[in-house]
Amino acid sequence: MPIYEYVCQDCNAHFEVIRSMKDADEPIACQECHSVEHIKRMLSVFVATSGGQTITGSSPSCDGCSGGSCASCHS
Repeated sequence: MPIYEYVCQDCNAHFEVIRSMKDADEPIACQECHSVEHIKRMLSVFVATSGGQTITGSSPSCDGCSGGSCASCHS
């Protein structure tokens, strides 16, 4: 089953939950404040590397661009 990331807009807590795809958008309680009213599913991103080179996603050390396409991302 996939891991989904959520954010609580009441307390700003971020948490992950393993649940089926059919339940991904079903209501879920915040793990911190237990609110169920303002929970939003986040877009999950990942980075894969091979031999130190980023091959998908964006480099976590690059804050200057999105997608790792600027010169400062390719050091």
